[in-house]
Amino acid sequence: MKRLHLYVSGLVQGVFFRARTCDQARALGLSGWVRNREDGRVEIMAEGDDATLAQFLTGCHRGPTLARVTAVDVHEEPASGEFPDFAIRQ
Repeated sequence: MKRLHLYVSGLVQGVFFRARTCDQARALGLSGWVRNREDGRVEIMAEGDDATLAQFLTGCHRGPTLARVTAVDVHEEPASGEFPDFAIRQ
């Protein structure tokens, strides 16, 4: 198990990015959260196994149809197991 802390840049707010990310994470069985940042990026914290996180990361690079992802800043961290599920944070 590991944790990915992601910052997604581009046209990623107001295009259902958080909802799609949450749906994808839940479908994959990941735990963590997603939220909009004041600087226009989306921040994601996701925990799971390597293969599942790699699949999730691919989806984060694409985003939903209306999104235009220009960059995904990825930080790997040790998993803490603190998240019971995956949620959208305000």
